[in-house]
Amino acid sequence: MDAQGRGRADDVDPADQWVLNPNTGEYELRLAPSTAQSSVPGPRGSGGRGTAGARRTAPARRPGATAPGDETPAPRRRTTAPADAAASRRGRRPAPKKAKGKKVLMWTGGSLAFVLLGASGAAYLYYEHLNGNITSVSDDGAGTGGFSKDRPINILLVGTDKRTGKGNEGYGDKDSAGHADTTLVLHVSKDRTNATVLSIPRDLITDIPDCPTTQEDGSEKVIPGTQRTRFNNSLGQEDRTPSCTMRTITELTGLKMDHFMVADFNAVKTLTSAVGGVDVCLAKDIKDKDSKLDLPKGEHTIEGEEALAFVRTRHSVGFGGDLSRIELQQQFLGSMLRKLKSNDTLTSPSKMIKLAEAGTKALTVDSQISTIKKLADLGAELGKFDTKNLTFATVPVVDNPAEKVKATVVLKEPQAQQLFAMVRDDVSLTDVKQQKKKEKAAEAARLKGTKAPASEVRVRILNGGAVAGSAQETLSWLQVQEGVTKSENAGNAEQPLAKTTLEYGPDEADQARRLAEIMGLSGAALKPGKSVTNSQGVPAMTLTLGKDFEGAGVPLTTPAKVPEDVQKATADKVECAK
Repeated sequence: MDAQGRGRADDVDPADQWVLNPNTGEYELRLAPSTAQSSVPGPRGSGGRGTAGARRTAPARRPGATAPGDETPAPRRRTTAPADAAASRRGRRPAPKKAKGKKVLMWTGGSLAFVLLGASGAAYLYYEHLNGNITSVSDDGAGTGGFSKDRPINILLVGTDKRTGKGNEGYGDKDSAGHADTTLVLHVSKDRTNATVLSIPRDLITDIPDCPTTQEDGSEKVIPGTQRTRFNNSLGQEDRTPSCTMRTITELTGLKMDHFMVADFNAVKTLTSAVGGVDVCLAKDIKDKDSKLDLPKGEHTIEGEEALAFVRTRHSVGFGGDLSRIELQQQFLGSMLRKLKSNDTLTSPSKMIKLAEAGTKALTVDSQISTIKKLADLGAELGKFDTKNLTFATVPVVDNPAEKVKATVVLKEPQAQQLFAMVRDDVSLTDVKQQKKKEKAAEAARLKGTKAPASEVRVRILNGGAVAGSAQETLSWLQVQEGVTKSENAGNAEQPLAKTTLEYGPDEADQARRLAEIMGLSGAALKPGKSVTNSQGVPAMTLTLGKDFEGAGVPLTTPAKVPEDVQKATADKVECAK
Protein backbone atom coordinates (compact mmCIF):
# COMPACT_ATOMS: atom_id res chain seq x y z
CA MET A 1 0.00 0.00 0.00
CA ASP A 2 1.30 3.40 -0.96
CA ALA A 3 1.47 5.98 1.82
CA GLN A 4 2.19 8.90 -0.48
CA GLY A 5 -0.33 11.72 -0.57
CA ARG A 6 -1.57 11.03 2.94
CA GLY A 7 0.92 12.98 5.02
CA ARG A 8 3.18 9.98 5.65
CA ALA A 9 6.87 9.56 4.99
CA ASP A 10 7.54 7.42 1.93
CA ASP A 11 9.61 4.92 3.88
CA VAL A 12 6.91 4.13 6.44
CA ASP A 13 5.17 0.80 5.84
CA PRO A 14 1.59 0.99 7.14
CA ALA A 15 1.87 -2.67 8.09
CA ASP A 16 4.45 -1.71 10.69
CA GLN A 17 1.89 0.47 12.45
CA TRP A 18 -0.20 -2.54 13.50
CA VAL A 19 0.96 -4.43 16.59
CA LEU A 20 -0.47 -7.23 18.71
CA ASN A 21 -1.80 -6.07 22.09
CA PRO A 22 -1.01 -8.98 24.47
CA ASN A 23 -3.79 -7.93 26.84
CA THR A 24 -6.60 -8.12 24.30
CA GLY A 25 -5.15 -10.49 21.72
CA GLU A 26 -6.01 -7.99 18.97
CA TYR A 27 -4.00 -5.91 16.50
CA GLU A 28 -4.09 -2.17 17.11
CA LEU A 29 -2.79 0.82 15.22
CA ARG A 30 0.36 2.22 16.82
CA LEU A 31 1.32 5.79 15.99
CA ALA A 32 4.20 7.80 17.38
CA PRO A 33 3.23 10.90 19.41
CA SER A 34 2.51 13.96 17.29
CA THR A 35 2.51 11.91 14.08
CA ALA A 36 -0.09 12.61 11.43
CA GLN A 37 -2.53 9.74 11.21
CA SER A 38 -3.11 8.26 7.78
CA SER A 39 -6.50 7.61 6.32
CA VAL A 40 -7.66 4.07 5.82
CA PRO A 41 -7.78 3.30 2.11
CA GLY A 42 -11.35 2.96 0.96
CA PRO A 43 -13.04 0.78 -1.61
CA ARG A 44 -12.22 1.22 -5.27
CA GLY A 45 -13.86 4.33 -6.59
CA SER A 46 -15.38 5.13 -3.21
CA GLY A 47 -13.72 8.51 -2.90
CA GLY A 48 -13.00 10.26 0.40
CA ARG A 49 -10.77 7.61 1.88
CA GLY A 50 -7.13 7.60 1.03
CA THR A 51 -7.14 11.24 -0.10
CA ALA A 52 -5.29 14.21 1.27
CA GLY A 53 -6.87 17.07 3.17
CA ALA A 54 -9.31 17.43 6.09
CA ARG A 55 -6.88 15.77 8.54
CA ARG A 56 -5.89 16.61 12.05
CA THR A 57 -2.74 15.62 13.84
CA ALA A 58 -3.21 12.60 16.06
CA PRO A 59 -2.64 13.46 19.72
CA ALA A 60 -0.01 11.66 21.74
CA ARG A 61 -1.29 8.50 23.39
CA ARG A 62 -0.56 6.85 26.65
CA PRO A 63 1.11 3.44 26.43
CA GLY A 64 -1.49 0.80 25.62
CA ALA A 65 -4.17 3.33 24.60
CA THR A 66 -6.30 2.65 21.54
CA ALA A 67 -5.58 4.69 18.45
CA PRO A 68 -8.11 7.44 17.71
CA GLY A 69 -10.59 7.06 14.87
CA ASP A 70 -10.09 8.32 11.36
CA GLU A 71 -10.32 12.08 11.49
CA THR A 72 -11.12 12.69 7.83
CA PRO A 73 -14.74 13.41 6.87
CA ALA A 74 -14.98 9.74 5.77
CA PRO A 75 -16.57 7.16 8.11
CA ARG A 76 -14.65 6.60 11.31
CA ARG A 77 -11.78 4.13 11.18
CA ARG A 78 -11.93 1.04 13.36
CA THR A 79 -8.69 0.41 15.13
CA THR A 80 -9.71 -3.01 16.35
CA ALA A 81 -9.98 -5.83 13.91
CA PRO A 82 -13.50 -6.88 12.90
CA ALA A 83 -15.73 -4.09 11.69
CA ASP A 84 -18.92 -5.65 12.92
CA ALA A 85 -17.54 -6.67 16.32
CA ALA A 86 -16.10 -3.36 17.47
CA ALA A 87 -19.35 -2.03 18.91
CA SER A 88 -20.00 -5.17 20.91
CA ARG A 89 -16.67 -4.80 22.70
CA ARG A 90 -17.13 -1.23 23.84
CA GLY A 91 -17.01 -0.92 27.59
CA ARG A 92 -15.70 -4.42 28.13
CA ARG A 93 -12.68 -5.12 30.24
CA PRO A 94 -9.56 -6.27 28.44
CA ALA A 95 -9.73 -9.95 27.56
CA PRO A 96 -7.39 -12.33 29.41
CA LYS A 97 -4.08 -13.15 27.79
CA LYS A 98 -5.29 -16.55 26.59
CA ALA A 99 -7.25 -14.68 23.91
CA LYS A 100 -3.98 -14.24 22.03
CA GLY A 101 -3.92 -17.88 21.00
CA LYS A 102 -7.55 -17.72 20.01
CA LYS A 103 -6.88 -14.68 17.85
CA VAL A 104 -4.00 -16.38 16.09
CA LEU A 105 -6.33 -19.25 15.20
CA MET A 106 -8.74 -16.78 13.65
CA TRP A 107 -5.90 -15.33 11.58
CA THR A 108 -4.87 -18.83 10.56
CA GLY A 109 -8.33 -19.63 9.28
CA GLY A 110 -8.53 -16.37 7.39
CA SER A 111 -5.27 -16.99 5.61
CA LEU A 112 -6.22 -20.51 4.57
CA ALA A 113 -9.22 -19.24 2.64
CA PHE A 114 -6.84 -18.55 -0.23
CA VAL A 115 -4.11 -21.05 0.55
CA LEU A 116 -4.11 -22.94 -2.74
CA LEU A 117 -4.09 -20.04 -5.15
CA GLY A 118 -3.25 -17.20 -2.82
CA ALA A 119 -3.90 -15.89 0.68
CA SER A 120 -5.85 -13.21 2.42
CA GLY A 121 -5.23 -13.71 6.10
CA ALA A 122 -5.77 -10.19 7.42
CA ALA A 123 -9.50 -10.51 7.12
CA TYR A 124 -10.12 -7.96 9.85
CA LEU A 125 -7.80 -5.15 8.79
CA TYR A 126 -8.74 -2.37 6.42
CA TYR A 127 -12.16 -3.97 6.23
CA GLU A 128 -13.91 -1.68 3.79
CA HIS A 129 -10.79 -1.17 1.69
CA LEU A 130 -10.31 -4.90 1.28
CA ASN A 131 -13.96 -5.37 0.39
CA GLY A 132 -13.39 -2.89 -2.41
CA ASN A 133 -10.49 -4.97 -3.70
CA ILE A 134 -12.63 -8.06 -4.24
CA THR A 135 -13.88 -8.93 -7.71
CA SER A 136 -16.85 -11.30 -7.81
CA VAL A 137 -18.82 -13.10 -10.53
CA SER A 138 -22.12 -14.94 -10.30
CA ASP A 139 -22.03 -18.72 -10.07
CA ASP A 140 -25.17 -18.75 -12.27
CA GLY A 141 -26.79 -21.39 -10.10
CA ALA A 142 -24.01 -23.90 -10.76
CA GLY A 143 -23.02 -24.08 -7.09
CA THR A 144 -24.79 -25.14 -3.92
CA GLY A 145 -25.53 -21.56 -2.88
CA GLY A 146 -22.79 -21.49 -0.26
CA PHE A 147 -20.85 -23.71 2.14
CA SER A 148 -22.35 -24.96 5.39
CA LYS A 149 -20.67 -25.89 8.66
CA ASP A 150 -22.58 -29.16 8.93
CA ARG A 151 -21.40 -30.75 5.67
CA PRO A 152 -18.24 -31.16 3.56
CA ILE A 153 -16.95 -28.16 1.58
CA ASN A 154 -16.04 -28.27 -2.12
CA ILE A 155 -14.20 -25.34 -3.69
CA LEU A 156 -13.10 -24.95 -7.28
CA LEU A 157 -9.70 -23.28 -7.61
CA VAL A 158 -8.66 -22.17 -11.09
CA GLY A 159 -5.50 -20.57 -12.41
CA THR A 160 -6.13 -18.94 -15.78
CA ASP A 161 -3.54 -18.26 -18.50
CA LYS A 162 -5.27 -15.07 -19.60
CA ARG A 163 -2.85 -12.16 -20.11
CA THR A 164 -3.94 -9.69 -17.45
CA GLY A 165 -1.86 -7.22 -15.49
CA LYS A 166 1.35 -5.38 -16.14
CA GLY A 167 4.36 -7.53 -16.92
CA ASN A 168 2.39 -10.53 -18.17
CA GLU A 169 2.64 -9.77 -21.89
CA GLY A 170 4.92 -12.74 -22.47
CA TYR A 171 2.68 -15.34 -20.84
CA GLY A 172 -0.25 -17.35 -22.20
CA ASP A 173 -1.88 -17.00 -25.59
CA LYS A 174 -1.62 -13.50 -27.01
CA ASP A 175 -5.21 -13.03 -28.20
CA SER A 176 -6.95 -15.63 -26.04
CA ALA A 177 -9.68 -15.02 -23.47
CA GLY A 178 -7.81 -17.49 -21.31
CA HIS A 179 -8.35 -21.11 -20.31
CA ALA A 180 -8.67 -23.18 -17.14
CA ASP A 181 -4.91 -23.69 -17.18
CA THR A 182 -4.57 -25.06 -13.64
CA THR A 183 -7.66 -26.58 -12.02
CA LEU A 184 -7.94 -27.90 -8.48
CA VAL A 185 -10.90 -29.20 -6.52
CA LEU A 186 -10.49 -28.70 -2.77
CA HIS A 187 -12.65 -31.04 -0.69
CA VAL A 188 -12.70 -30.47 3.08
CA SER A 189 -14.24 -33.26 5.14
CA LYS A 190 -17.45 -32.82 7.10
CA ASP A 191 -15.62 -33.10 10.42
CA ARG A 192 -12.78 -30.82 9.16
CA THR A 193 -10.05 -33.29 10.12
CA ASN A 194 -8.74 -33.76 6.58
CA ALA A 195 -8.85 -32.40 3.05
CA THR A 196 -8.21 -33.60 -0.49
CA VAL A 197 -7.06 -31.61 -3.51
CA LEU A 198 -7.83 -33.14 -6.90
CA SER A 199 -5.77 -31.85 -9.81
CA ILE A 200 -7.68 -31.95 -13.10
CA PRO A 201 -5.36 -32.21 -16.14
CA ARG A 202 -6.05 -29.33 -18.52
CA ASP A 203 -5.75 -31.63 -21.57
CA LEU A 204 -8.34 -34.11 -20.28
CA ILE A 205 -10.98 -34.89 -22.93
CA THR A 206 -14.44 -34.42 -21.45
CA ASP A 207 -17.88 -32.97 -22.15
CA ILE A 208 -18.70 -29.34 -21.32
CA PRO A 209 -22.45 -28.97 -20.58
CA ASP A 210 -24.71 -26.09 -21.59
CA CYS A 211 -23.94 -23.11 -19.36
CA PRO A 212 -26.63 -20.55 -18.40
CA THR A 213 -24.56 -17.37 -17.89
CA THR A 214 -25.52 -13.98 -16.48
CA GLN A 215 -24.63 -11.13 -18.83
CA GLU A 216 -23.50 -7.63 -17.84
CA ASP A 217 -26.99 -6.24 -18.41
CA GLY A 218 -28.50 -8.85 -16.07
CA SER A 219 -29.96 -11.02 -18.82
CA GLU A 220 -29.18 -14.71 -19.12
CA LYS A 221 -27.49 -16.38 -22.07
CA VAL A 222 -27.09 -20.12 -22.47
CA ILE A 223 -23.66 -20.94 -23.86
CA PRO A 224 -23.96 -24.23 -25.80
CA GLY A 225 -22.02 -27.17 -24.49
CA THR A 226 -19.27 -29.00 -26.36
CA GLN A 227 -18.74 -32.74 -26.57
CA ARG A 228 -15.34 -34.42 -26.36
CA THR A 229 -13.14 -31.37 -25.94
CA ARG A 230 -10.24 -30.32 -23.71
CA PHE A 231 -11.23 -29.56 -20.14
CA ASN A 232 -9.39 -26.22 -20.20
CA ASN A 233 -11.95 -24.91 -22.72
CA SER A 234 -14.50 -24.79 -19.88
CA LEU A 235 -13.29 -21.27 -18.98
CA GLY A 236 -12.77 -18.22 -21.18
CA GLN A 237 -13.55 -19.85 -24.50
CA GLU A 238 -16.95 -19.00 -26.05
CA ASP A 239 -17.35 -16.41 -23.25
CA ARG A 240 -17.54 -19.13 -20.62
CA THR A 241 -17.30 -17.97 -17.00
CA PRO A 242 -16.15 -19.93 -13.91
CA SER A 243 -19.72 -21.22 -13.51
CA CYS A 244 -19.16 -23.27 -16.68
CA THR A 245 -16.09 -24.85 -15.13
CA MET A 246 -18.15 -25.61 -12.01
CA ARG A 247 -20.77 -27.40 -14.12
CA THR A 248 -18.08 -29.30 -16.01
CA ILE A 249 -16.51 -30.49 -12.74
CA THR A 250 -19.90 -31.65 -11.47
CA GLU A 251 -20.56 -33.59 -14.68
CA LEU A 252 -17.09 -35.14 -14.52
CA THR A 253 -16.83 -36.04 -10.82
CA GLY A 254 -20.34 -35.94 -9.36
CA LEU A 255 -19.16 -33.27 -6.90
CA LYS A 256 -21.18 -30.06 -6.70
CA MET A 257 -19.08 -27.01 -5.88
CA ASP A 258 -19.88 -24.61 -3.04
CA HIS A 259 -17.62 -21.81 -4.29
CA PHE A 260 -14.94 -20.90 -6.81
CA MET A 261 -11.77 -18.79 -6.74
CA VAL A 262 -9.94 -17.78 -9.92
CA ALA A 263 -6.41 -16.35 -10.09
CA ASP A 264 -4.25 -15.02 -12.91
CA PHE A 265 -0.47 -14.90 -13.31
CA ASN A 266 -0.15 -11.97 -10.91
CA ALA A 267 -1.53 -14.03 -8.02
CA VAL A 268 1.55 -16.26 -7.89
CA LYS A 269 3.93 -13.32 -8.14
CA THR A 270 2.32 -11.03 -5.58
CA LEU A 271 1.35 -13.66 -3.03
CA THR A 272 4.75 -15.35 -2.92
CA SER A 273 6.39 -11.96 -2.44
CA ALA A 274 3.89 -11.04 0.29
CA VAL A 275 4.67 -14.18 2.29
CA GLY A 276 8.43 -13.69 1.92
CA GLY A 277 9.05 -16.47 -0.60
CA VAL A 278 8.17 -20.16 -0.88
CA ASP A 279 10.69 -22.96 -0.28
CA VAL A 280 11.09 -25.53 -3.07
CA CYS A 281 13.51 -28.34 -3.84
CA LEU A 282 14.94 -29.61 -7.14
CA ALA A 283 16.57 -33.00 -7.65
CA LYS A 284 18.38 -31.70 -10.74
CA ASP A 285 19.35 -28.47 -12.49
CA ILE A 286 16.51 -26.88 -14.45
CA LYS A 287 16.94 -24.43 -17.28
CA ASP A 288 13.68 -23.99 -19.19
CA LYS A 289 13.78 -21.36 -21.93
CA ASP A 290 9.98 -21.40 -22.28
CA SER A 291 9.09 -20.69 -18.65
CA LYS A 292 12.41 -18.85 -18.08
CA LEU A 293 13.15 -20.93 -14.97
CA ASP A 294 16.88 -21.23 -14.32
CA LEU A 295 17.65 -22.93 -10.99
CA PRO A 296 20.42 -25.34 -9.97
CA LYS A 297 19.83 -28.57 -8.07
CA GLY A 298 18.99 -28.15 -4.38
CA GLU A 299 16.72 -26.09 -2.11
CA HIS A 300 15.61 -22.56 -2.99
CA THR A 301 13.31 -19.83 -1.72
CA ILE A 302 11.48 -18.31 -4.67
CA GLU A 303 9.02 -15.45 -5.15
CA GLY A 304 7.67 -13.13 -7.82
CA GLU A 305 8.64 -13.86 -11.43
CA GLU A 306 10.80 -16.80 -10.39
CA ALA A 307 7.88 -18.41 -8.54
CA LEU A 308 5.66 -18.00 -11.60
CA ALA A 309 8.34 -19.58 -13.79
CA PHE A 310 8.54 -22.51 -11.34
CA VAL A 311 4.82 -23.37 -11.46
CA ARG A 312 4.71 -22.93 -15.26
CA THR A 313 7.74 -25.05 -16.17
CA ARG A 314 7.09 -28.49 -17.62
CA HIS A 315 9.60 -29.27 -20.36
CA SER A 316 12.44 -29.80 -17.88
CA VAL A 317 10.70 -31.98 -15.30
CA GLY A 318 9.43 -35.55 -15.39
CA PHE A 319 8.26 -36.53 -18.86
CA GLY A 320 8.06 -32.91 -19.97
CA GLY A 321 4.26 -32.71 -20.07
CA ASP A 322 1.37 -31.21 -18.15
CA LEU A 323 1.14 -34.16 -15.74
CA SER A 324 4.73 -33.56 -14.63
CA ARG A 325 3.94 -29.87 -14.15
CA ILE A 326 0.98 -30.82 -11.94
CA GLU A 327 3.29 -32.66 -9.54
CA LEU A 328 5.56 -29.61 -9.43
CA GLN A 329 2.60 -27.36 -8.66
CA GLN A 330 1.43 -29.66 -5.88
CA GLN A 331 4.86 -29.46 -4.28
CA PHE A 332 4.73 -25.67 -4.55
CA LEU A 333 1.24 -25.41 -3.03
CA GLY A 334 2.15 -27.71 -0.14
CA SER A 335 5.15 -25.49 0.61
CA MET A 336 2.98 -22.38 0.36
CA LEU A 337 0.56 -23.86 2.87
CA ARG A 338 3.34 -24.63 5.33
CA LYS A 339 4.66 -21.08 4.96
CA LEU A 340 1.23 -19.55 5.54
CA LYS A 341 0.68 -21.61 8.68
CA SER A 342 4.12 -20.86 10.10
CA ASN A 343 4.56 -18.54 13.05
CA ASP A 344 6.78 -16.30 10.93
CA THR A 345 3.73 -15.44 8.85
CA LEU A 346 0.89 -15.59 11.36
CA THR A 347 2.56 -13.36 13.94
CA SER A 348 3.77 -10.77 11.44
CA PRO A 349 1.30 -7.88 10.93
CA SER A 350 3.38 -6.71 7.98
CA LYS A 351 3.09 -10.03 6.14
CA MET A 352 -0.56 -10.48 7.00
CA ILE A 353 -1.49 -7.06 5.64
CA LYS A 354 0.51 -7.65 2.47
CA LEU A 355 -1.25 -10.98 2.06
CA ALA A 356 -4.61 -9.30 2.53
CA GLU A 357 -3.83 -6.74 -0.15
CA ALA A 358 -2.38 -9.27 -2.59
CA GLY A 359 -5.07 -11.90 -2.02
CA THR A 360 -8.07 -9.63 -2.41
CA LYS A 361 -6.65 -8.02 -5.56
CA ALA A 362 -5.45 -11.21 -7.22
CA LEU A 363 -8.57 -13.36 -6.92
CA THR A 364 -11.98 -13.41 -8.55
CA VAL A 365 -14.54 -15.21 -6.37
CA ASP A 366 -18.19 -16.16 -6.66
CA SER A 367 -20.74 -13.66 -5.39
CA GLN A 368 -21.63 -15.86 -2.41
CA ILE A 369 -18.26 -15.02 -0.78
CA SER A 370 -17.73 -11.50 -2.07
CA THR A 371 -16.96 -9.85 1.29
CA ILE A 372 -14.11 -10.16 3.76
CA LYS A 373 -16.56 -11.34 6.43
CA LYS A 374 -17.80 -14.22 4.28
CA LEU A 375 -14.26 -15.12 3.21
CA ALA A 376 -13.14 -15.12 6.83
CA ASP A 377 -16.01 -17.43 7.81
CA LEU A 378 -14.98 -19.79 5.03
CA GLY A 379 -11.32 -19.47 6.01
CA ALA A 380 -12.11 -20.42 9.59
CA GLU A 381 -13.55 -23.71 8.33
CA LEU A 382 -10.66 -24.37 5.95
CA GLY A 383 -8.09 -23.73 8.65
CA LYS A 384 -9.13 -26.59 10.91
CA PHE A 385 -7.32 -29.51 9.26
CA ASP A 386 -3.64 -30.35 9.77
CA THR A 387 -1.28 -30.12 6.78
CA LYS A 388 -0.35 -33.79 7.21
CA ASN A 389 -3.98 -34.62 6.44
CA LEU A 390 -4.12 -32.54 3.25
CA THR A 391 -3.61 -34.89 0.30
CA PHE A 392 -2.89 -33.83 -3.27
CA ALA A 393 -4.03 -36.33 -5.90
CA THR A 394 -4.07 -36.19 -9.69
CA VAL A 395 -7.11 -37.60 -11.47
CA PRO A 396 -5.97 -40.90 -13.06
CA VAL A 397 -5.63 -40.56 -16.86
CA VAL A 398 -4.07 -42.32 -19.83
CA ASP A 399 -3.05 -41.10 -23.27
CA ASN A 400 -5.96 -40.62 -25.62
CA PRO A 401 -6.08 -43.85 -27.69
CA ALA A 402 -7.79 -41.99 -30.56
CA GLU A 403 -4.64 -39.93 -31.26
CA LYS A 404 -1.54 -40.99 -33.15
CA VAL A 405 0.38 -38.00 -31.84
CA LYS A 406 -0.38 -37.96 -28.14
CA ALA A 407 -1.61 -34.52 -27.08
CA THR A 408 -4.61 -35.20 -24.85
CA VAL A 409 -5.61 -37.68 -22.13
CA VAL A 410 -8.77 -39.54 -21.09
CA LEU A 411 -9.91 -40.88 -17.73
CA LYS A 412 -8.30 -44.11 -16.59
CA GLU A 413 -11.09 -46.43 -15.52
CA PRO A 414 -12.13 -47.71 -13.06
CA GLN A 415 -9.51 -45.88 -10.98
CA ALA A 416 -10.90 -42.42 -11.75
CA GLN A 417 -14.43 -43.35 -10.71
CA GLN A 418 -13.13 -45.00 -7.55
CA LEU A 419 -11.26 -41.83 -6.63
CA PHE A 420 -14.28 -39.63 -7.35
CA ALA A 421 -16.45 -41.91 -5.20
CA MET A 422 -14.06 -41.64 -2.26
CA VAL A 423 -14.15 -37.85 -2.38
CA ARG A 424 -17.93 -37.74 -2.86
CA ASP A 425 -18.40 -40.00 0.15
CA ASP A 426 -16.01 -37.98 2.29
CA VAL A 427 -13.37 -40.71 2.64
CA SER A 428 -9.95 -39.38 3.56
CA LEU A 429 -7.02 -40.20 1.28
CA THR A 430 -4.73 -40.20 4.32
CA ASP A 431 -4.82 -42.52 7.31
CA VAL A 432 -6.70 -39.98 9.43
CA LYS A 433 -10.08 -41.07 10.77
CA GLN A 434 -12.50 -38.63 9.23
CA GLN A 435 -15.41 -39.72 11.41
CA LYS A 436 -15.74 -40.17 15.14
CA LYS A 437 -15.18 -43.73 16.32
CA LYS A 438 -18.69 -43.96 17.73
CA GLU A 439 -20.25 -42.91 14.46
CA LYS A 440 -18.23 -45.41 12.42
CA ALA A 441 -18.98 -48.17 14.93
CA ALA A 442 -22.69 -47.40 14.71
CA GLU A 443 -22.61 -47.60 10.90
CA ALA A 444 -20.77 -50.91 10.97
CA ALA A 445 -23.23 -52.29 13.55
CA ARG A 446 -26.17 -51.70 11.21
CA LEU A 447 -24.84 -54.38 8.89
CA LYS A 448 -24.35 -56.98 11.63
CA GLY A 449 -27.10 -59.36 12.70
CA THR A 450 -29.65 -61.69 11.20
CA LYS A 451 -30.87 -61.17 7.65
CA ALA A 452 -34.40 -61.79 6.50
CA PRO A 453 -35.00 -63.97 3.41
CA ALA A 454 -35.17 -61.94 0.20
CA SER A 455 -38.80 -63.02 -0.26
CA GLU A 456 -39.74 -61.25 2.99
CA VAL A 457 -38.09 -57.91 2.15
CA ARG A 458 -40.74 -55.25 1.58
CA VAL A 459 -39.43 -52.07 -0.03
CA ARG A 460 -40.65 -49.04 -1.93
CA ILE A 461 -38.19 -47.70 -4.53
CA LEU A 462 -37.93 -43.99 -5.26
CA ASN A 463 -35.79 -42.20 -7.84
CA GLY A 464 -34.01 -39.42 -5.92
CA GLY A 465 -31.62 -38.12 -8.56
CA ALA A 466 -30.53 -41.22 -10.45
CA VAL A 467 -30.87 -41.55 -14.22
CA ALA A 468 -34.48 -41.65 -15.40
CA GLY A 469 -35.83 -45.20 -15.34
CA SER A 470 -33.48 -46.35 -12.56
CA ALA A 471 -36.29 -47.15 -10.13
CA GLN A 472 -38.04 -49.44 -12.62
CA GLU A 473 -34.76 -51.04 -13.65
CA THR A 474 -33.92 -51.76 -10.01
CA LEU A 475 -37.39 -53.12 -9.34
CA SER A 476 -37.15 -55.58 -12.23
CA TRP A 477 -33.67 -56.66 -11.15
CA LEU A 478 -34.69 -57.20 -7.52
CA GLN A 479 -37.82 -59.17 -8.41
CA VAL A 480 -36.48 -61.30 -11.26
CA GLN A 481 -32.87 -61.93 -10.25
CA GLU A 482 -32.76 -61.43 -6.48
CA GLY A 483 -36.16 -62.75 -5.37
CA VAL A 484 -37.26 -59.52 -3.67
CA THR A 485 -40.83 -59.94 -4.90
CA LYS A 486 -42.45 -57.66 -2.32
CA SER A 487 -41.04 -54.53 -3.91
CA GLU A 488 -42.64 -51.71 -5.86
CA ASN A 489 -41.82 -48.59 -7.86
CA ALA A 490 -43.01 -45.55 -5.89
CA GLY A 491 -42.00 -42.92 -8.46
CA ASN A 492 -39.81 -39.89 -7.82
CA ALA A 493 -38.64 -38.60 -4.44
CA GLU A 494 -39.68 -35.12 -3.32
CA GLN A 495 -36.05 -33.98 -3.04
CA PRO A 496 -32.97 -35.26 -4.92
CA LEU A 497 -30.23 -36.92 -2.88
CA ALA A 498 -26.50 -37.07 -3.52
CA LYS A 499 -26.29 -40.58 -2.06
CA THR A 500 -28.59 -43.59 -2.07
CA THR A 501 -30.32 -44.26 1.25
CA LEU A 502 -32.43 -47.03 2.78
CA GLU A 503 -34.77 -45.91 5.55
CA TYR A 504 -36.40 -48.56 7.73
CA GLY A 505 -38.38 -48.98 10.92
CA PRO A 506 -37.19 -50.56 14.20
CA ASP A 507 -38.65 -53.98 13.35
CA GLU A 508 -37.26 -54.00 9.80
CA ALA A 509 -33.53 -54.11 10.56
CA ASP A 510 -33.21 -57.72 9.38
CA GLN A 511 -34.83 -56.78 6.06
CA ALA A 512 -32.53 -53.77 5.74
CA ARG A 513 -29.44 -55.91 6.26
CA ARG A 514 -30.57 -58.34 3.55
CA LEU A 515 -31.29 -55.57 1.04
CA ALA A 516 -27.99 -53.87 1.89
CA GLU A 517 -26.19 -57.12 1.11
CA ILE A 518 -28.03 -57.47 -2.20
CA MET A 519 -27.57 -53.84 -3.25
CA GLY A 520 -24.01 -53.44 -1.97
CA LEU A 521 -25.00 -50.65 0.44
CA SER A 522 -22.67 -49.41 3.16
CA GLY A 523 -23.70 -48.95 6.77
CA ALA A 524 -23.75 -45.20 6.16
CA ALA A 525 -26.54 -45.66 3.60
CA LEU A 526 -28.80 -47.34 6.15
CA LYS A 527 -30.99 -44.82 7.96
CA PRO A 528 -32.85 -46.14 11.00
CA GLY A 529 -36.15 -44.29 11.11
CA LYS A 530 -39.68 -45.33 10.39
CA SER A 531 -41.43 -47.51 7.86
CA VAL A 532 -44.15 -46.31 5.52
CA THR A 533 -47.23 -48.02 4.11
CA ASN A 534 -46.87 -49.45 0.61
CA SER A 535 -49.62 -49.76 -2.00
CA GLN A 536 -50.84 -52.96 -0.32
CA GLY A 537 -51.32 -51.16 2.99
CA VAL A 538 -48.40 -53.04 4.55
CA PRO A 539 -45.38 -51.40 6.28
CA ALA A 540 -42.33 -51.22 4.02
CA MET A 541 -38.85 -49.73 3.84
CA THR A 542 -37.97 -46.86 1.50
CA LEU A 543 -35.03 -47.17 -0.89
CA THR A 544 -34.16 -43.81 -2.48
CA LEU A 545 -31.75 -44.00 -5.41
CA GLY A 546 -29.45 -40.98 -5.26
CA LYS A 547 -27.16 -39.39 -7.81
CA ASP A 548 -24.46 -41.92 -6.90
CA PHE A 549 -26.59 -44.80 -8.24
CA GLU A 550 -24.89 -46.32 -11.28
CA GLY A 551 -27.27 -49.10 -12.21
CA ALA A 552 -29.01 -52.20 -10.90
CA GLY A 553 -26.46 -54.66 -9.56
CA VAL A 554 -23.64 -52.12 -9.27
CA PRO A 555 -22.45 -52.03 -5.62
CA LEU A 556 -22.66 -48.67 -3.89
CA THR A 557 -20.03 -49.35 -1.26
CA THR A 558 -17.32 -46.68 -1.37
CA PRO A 559 -13.73 -47.92 -1.82
CA ALA A 560 -11.79 -47.86 1.44
CA LYS A 561 -8.39 -47.34 -0.14
CA VAL A 562 -7.00 -45.15 -2.90
CA PRO A 563 -6.28 -47.12 -6.11
CA GLU A 564 -2.59 -48.09 -6.15
CA ASP A 565 -1.64 -46.17 -9.30
CA VAL A 566 -3.21 -42.84 -8.27
CA GLN A 567 -0.49 -40.20 -7.90
CA LYS A 568 -0.81 -38.47 -4.52
CA ALA A 569 1.25 -36.57 -1.94
CA THR A 570 0.60 -34.88 1.39
CA ALA A 571 1.20 -31.20 2.11
CA ASP A 572 3.46 -31.77 5.12
CA LYS A 573 6.26 -33.49 3.20
CA VAL A 574 9.09 -31.83 1.27
CA GLU A 575 9.80 -33.61 -2.01
CA CYS A 576 12.34 -32.58 -4.62
CA ALA A 577 11.11 -32.20 -8.19
CA LYS A 578 12.79 -34.63 -10.59
